[in-house]
Amino acid sequence: MAERRINIQALARVEGEGALEITLREGAVEEVRLRIYEPPRFFEGILRGRHFHEVPDIVARICGICPVAYQMSAVHALEAALGIAPSENTRALRRLLYCGEWIESHALHLYLLAAPDFFGYGSALEMAKDHRGIVERGLKIKAAGNTLIAAVGGRSIHPVSPRVGGFSGVPRRADLRGLLPELERAREAAGATVRWAAGWPIPEHAWEFEYAALVHPEEYPMNEGRFCSSGGVDCAMAEFDTVVQESQVPHSNALHAAIKGRGAYLVGPLARINLNAERFAPVARAALREIGIPFPTQNPFHSHLARAVEMLQAIDEAIRLIEEYLPPEPPYAEAPDRAGEGRWITEAPRGSLYHHYRIGPDGLIESARIVPPTSQNQRQIEEDLRAYLPKLPDLPDEALGLRCEALVRAYDPCISCATHFLTVTIKQRQ
Repeated sequence: MAERRINIQALARVEGEGALEITLREGAVEEVRLRIYEPPRFFEGILRGRHFHEVPDIVARICGICPVAYQMSAVHALEAALGIAPSENTRALRRLLYCGEWIESHALHLYLLAAPDFFGYGSALEMAKDHRGIVERGLKIKAAGNTLIAAVGGRSIHPVSPRVGGFSGVPRRADLRGLLPELERAREAAGATVRWAAGWPIPEHAWEFEYAALVHPEEYPMNEGRFCSSGGVDCAMAEFDTVVQESQVPHSNALHAAIKGRGAYLVGPLARINLNAERFAPVARAALREIGIPFPTQNPFHSHLARAVEMLQAIDEAIRLIEEYLPPEPPYAEAPDRAGEGRWITEAPRGSLYHHYRIGPDGLIESARIVPPTSQNQRQIEEDLRAYLPKLPDLPDEALGLRCEALVRAYDPCISCATHFLTVTIKQRQ
């Protein structure tokens, strides 16, 4: 019986250390494993015994690309536990900070991680030799997002101003308005990015799967909403644990998540746009009409287009929020020590991010649980590869491995903050 194994020991152009192992027998898919072998980092354990005010700074260190996401889920969950409601001006400033992260993260993914797959390059550095202007455009958009994060959060990586109750300090109106010219240039570049990404040779790969994201009745979701899915899930954030179950698998140091009674599901830009496209601002809606891709879509490769449109949406919204900005006064609400329990979900660039905290009467964290987007997508990625492999032509091992990696990268998995180069080992048996 012919057996074919594809062993990608280190996935390229993803954050962190992961491998992909595929076994084919007589042309049929026998086994697919997304093996995350990076050592556990134990952040939930680190948080136990810490005061709740320390949590936002600690969880920001989980990721250097999406630290705002961890801070936003944390502060909202802790405020829910403490009975604190942020003011409207605080709410708007948090949304502005999150826009900065969506901008820089989506630009990084599209231009540096994903685009080489569709242009035939092994890296963005190689691609820049032939397409310097394109890569520079992406870097300028990313810089605009990082500048915005620094202006609101105090620095562009691991911001320091978000805290329970609000912000330790807030920017002046004049300082934020000084960012408008750069953001307006970035908005124009983001529109060009949507048109550019729409021209990528996206594989035909539509199949039936469930997707989930926050849904908000009035705005494109970031910090608020209900957790909903294409399969009928519609629950409050506090009910997340009644819907989603995590389990451990032998081949991964990260937990797999599944919707109870059904199985794998997808989170991220594709899920958000599928469930919330009508809540886009006019500029993003016009971009969707222009590219002619009907959403909702069941092609995971359309996640790249979803990111491009979301990036345009985030820049446009950042401009609006700056034009309407009123500094919160005072910058934060006092948060006295008290016992409580809080749960919250926000939409990280890569998908829904759940935090759950239990606080003791002394203000110390008694328990913490964090469910990142990549945990929720792991099982979905494996099932997606099972659906995708039979559609591929009879390719040499290296080419087949690259096709599979490209699909994994469509999910933009965030294993940690490192990127590895690719080594592929192929074994064939007769």
